[in-house]
Amino acid sequence: MRTETSSTDLIDRVAADFKSKPFVPPRVLTHGDLQTLGAYFWPGRFRPRDVTGDEERLFDVDSDTKVLARCRWHPNRNGHATLLIWHGMEGSTASAYMVSTADKAFRAGFNVVRLNIRNCGGTEHLSPTLYHAGLTGDVRMVIDELITRDRLPHLFVAGFSLGGNTVLKLAGEYGETHPPQVLGVCAVSPSIDLRASTRRMALRRNWIYQQDFLRRLKNRIKRKQKLLPDLYDVSTLGDIHSVEQFDDQFVAPAFGFANASDYYAKASSRPWTGRIRIPTVIIHAQDDPFIPFAPLRDSSIAANPYVLLVAPERGGHVAFLSANTGEDRFWAENRLIDFCRILTEH
Repeated sequence: MRTETSSTDLIDRVAADFKSKPFVPPRVLTHGDLQTLGAYFWPGRFRPRDVTGDEERLFDVDSDTKVLARCRWHPNRNGHATLLIWHGMEGSTASAYMVSTADKAFRAGFNVVRLNIRNCGGTEHLSPTLYHAGLTGDVRMVIDELITRDRLPHLFVAGFSLGGNTVLKLAGEYGETHPPQVLGVCAVSPSIDLRASTRRMALRRNWIYQQDFLRRLKNRIKRKQKLLPDLYDVSTLGDIHSVEQFDDQFVAPAFGFANASDYYAKASSRPWTGRIRIPTVIIHAQDDPFIPFAPLRDSSIAANPYVLLVAPERGGHVAFLSANTGEDRFWAENRLIDFCRILTEH
């Protein structure tokens, strides 16, 4: 297992590499909303379809729940490090950033396992439950299976947005006892403080984002109700006008939380970041329109030598559309691959 000194040296190498490749947005995309919407509607990424042909695999994560992964292996899979990727709220393995990151990782020599959070990607039938931002047990079960059954020697774990919160919380829960096969963790635009995120989401300026998430969340409940009519009541969906109200009525009781506030307090990764003992990179734009940057100023992050916070002033949410044409436009995805590459080499 790596010592604090060796991990700090690796983090310093990553920091130096990233410093040589700063994020510079195009002059017409310097605003957080423009970055976020620009990435969403970017040609070839709007309404993406998964045509990769990657191997499908089901992982048992609970007694009555499976999650669907899409895996891409090199011929000698044990001779390559493997990147596991979790998506954000109401995303899936087909989300543009998931497919793009997987393509880049595979070309860089990594096996890639893209995972649908339970119920996502058309998998409502694989679980009677919903999902929430702190379901670290699902991630843990997948990691354990890849280590014990597949005998994979080197793993990296990455998450975007809500998935970023999940993987950071897991890293903190592992603490000193993380599997030695897990070499590094990366989170892009993570919602480490769920209460702060829902408050920001509820601002009038973020109406368009909240309505888009609510539409997707409500549609998911309608699909669950068709599968499990005795468990899901859709009669009050019309009274829900915010993500917090949805969490209070559906997510919190489904997982034994007292209410949305209790869920946010217990599922957020912020209290766990000081316990992380795996080399970790957090990439988060200071102008993210609906996931606030302020919680990342927590002193436990700055004081943790295992964690590197990369905080460009611009970049939006899971966007980071770059003016640099020397590599493709999606800067954060490229830095994620660089992080894995540097740790693998050293």
